[in-house]
Amino acid sequence: MTDRVENFEGFVTVAAVAPTVKPGDCKHNALRLHEAISEAEAAGAKVICAPELSITGYTCGDLFLQNTLQERALAALRALVRCSEKSDSLIFVGLPVSHMGKLYNAAAVISGGKLLGLVPKAYPPGRGNASELRHFSPAPSGIEEYIFNETAVPFGADLLFRCKEFPDLTVAAEICEDLWTPLPPSTRHARGGATVIVNLSAESETVGKEDYRRLLVRSQSGRAVCAYVYANAAYGESTGDAVYAGHSLISENAVILDERKPFKPGFTIADVDVSSLAHDRKALGTFSRAHLLAHKVIDFSQTQGCPLRHRVIDPHPFVPSDENDLAARCEKILRIQAYALIRRLEHTGAKKVILGLSGGLDSTLALLVIVRAIKLLGGKPDDILAVTMPGPGTTQTTKQNAQALAGALGINMREIGIDKILQQHLSDIGHPEDDHDVVYENAQARIRTLILLDLANKYNGLVVGTGDLSELALGWTTYGGDQLSMYGVNAGVPKTIIRHIIDYIAGVDSGLSAVLRDILDTPVSPELLPPDGETISQKTEEILGPYELHDFFLYHAVRRGRTPTLLLKLAVKAFGDHYFEDEIRERLRLFYRRFFANQFKRSSLADSPKIGSVSLSSSGWDMPGDISSDPWTQLL
Repeated sequence: MTDRVENFEGFVTVAAVAPTVKPGDCKHNALRLHEAISEAEAAGAKVICAPELSITGYTCGDLFLQNTLQERALAALRALVRCSEKSDSLIFVGLPVSHMGKLYNAAAVISGGKLLGLVPKAYPPGRGNASELRHFSPAPSGIEEYIFNETAVPFGADLLFRCKEFPDLTVAAEICEDLWTPLPPSTRHARGGATVIVNLSAESETVGKEDYRRLLVRSQSGRAVCAYVYANAAYGESTGDAVYAGHSLISENAVILDERKPFKPGFTIADVDVSSLAHDRKALGTFSRAHLLAHKVIDFSQTQGCPLRHRVIDPHPFVPSDENDLAARCEKILRIQAYALIRRLEHTGAKKVILGLSGGLDSTLALLVIVRAIKLLGGKPDDILAVTMPGPGTTQTTKQNAQALAGALGINMREIGIDKILQQHLSDIGHPEDDHDVVYENAQARIRTLILLDLANKYNGLVVGTGDLSELALGWTTYGGDQLSMYGVNAGVPKTIIRHIIDYIAGVDSGLSAVLRDILDTPVSPELLPPDGETISQKTEEILGPYELHDFFLYHAVRRGRTPTLLLKLAVKAFGDHYFEDEIRERLRLFYRRFFANQFKRSSLADSPKIGSVSLSSSGWDMPGDISSDPWTQLL
């Protein structure tokens, strides 16, 4: 519901271009490079990589050793440098460079009308049609100087190009074969601080190579926690003994963001999340900067702000968009939960699993997990005791769903009403029964927990908690009530995917399908206030706001370390067609207030398995319980 164009701090647009070349025609190639670079810049690109030896063409053979080609390549480079005077893009193009009596396959790094540096290839191959050692020397050790237009320019493999305005944007280059070696230079560059790696490549296309190339780029971007821009030579290279198809890729932390398929036109472009990469590296703590001493850092200047034209912000980051991936995710979560519970049951020697079954989403998932675990243990349905505890807010719909689910699973169901206990308790503490405040609500949750814990003592059982990750983030639990259990199977599962897990089971188990569909159709509610007839009067998402918003906030605040201002912008971009910006902002304020205020509840949780990349257990999230949210909410 907003048409305003925002610039997003922490992102940068990168591109891999592969224009048509004419081997040996440097003037033609420079013109095509300039056109391709200009086209990428018009699309917003700020870091642009062209293929290896893109000024001369890769397939020049022994002509590389001729001064004529070398001098024309330098003249073309000078022209490209002049063309960049009004641009602040960081541009990488390839050419042969004669230096100190040797010839190198090098990447020229250009920005703002200057040649910032030359990066020679570390590992020129000496095999087959790529017998580069016939012409080119490996990069020298250390950093040397190359005189270009009467100015000394750094020359060496260990150059880092750092943005003055956004130092987390640090770029390094390697060339084709460098990636295919046991220890690619990009590993060293990443440890030195590079968050974006560009690869100028001229790799021929053969059967099977596309998949392997994709695997290499993905794995290196994941291993180095970086963005990897791979620009591969395309049409125009000699086909005397090989074909060059322009297969180019951009990957970020093991995820392919964009890809130019072999033999396809166009260029590859993506918006890279540099701030998230920097955050992940700090959180990992495995990126030693010892290698920085070997690198020379060269600063460049660049205006910041990325409109995210080339990146979709997923509104449901916990839920895969592909149906097959979603089914696999649901099954994997169920397995993690079940095997975690199995281990806890084996350790404690519990003879029975005790569960409060309300007929809502969370207790439904917990029961499905318990049933799976007991089956894997070779146990019987009698090993499970499901307890429904109707109170003043319980509707017939949820009660009947709980009964139907237990019946469909063949589970013992025990009903223990709490109305009389609640009346006596409220009378004992002098609280009016018609005052439906927080005391009235929380008393019900605590009474139910007391019943479950005492039943566990009676039957030598283990009480399984049902609270999910989203509820724990917001503190939507009663301290000393449903916040307590002996083991929590749902504590790592966000609300937005719980619906899909239950839907997944409904799709594969026809015997459960009808009741699970009814449960999915029931509004999320703690049912602690009297209903209006059979209409649930207390709907969680009307009080807190949509869980899809809160799960989005949770993912980006905890997993990505976003600032509140950036998080708001991302949420507006993701949900702008569904919610007004003011509503998103108010819900985000609420999220921060509740997230900070309820840390004390999370600090005293029962053990629970980590499910995904976001965990609020003591090992997954550590925060004092007495820190104010004001510094965060004031930014909104």
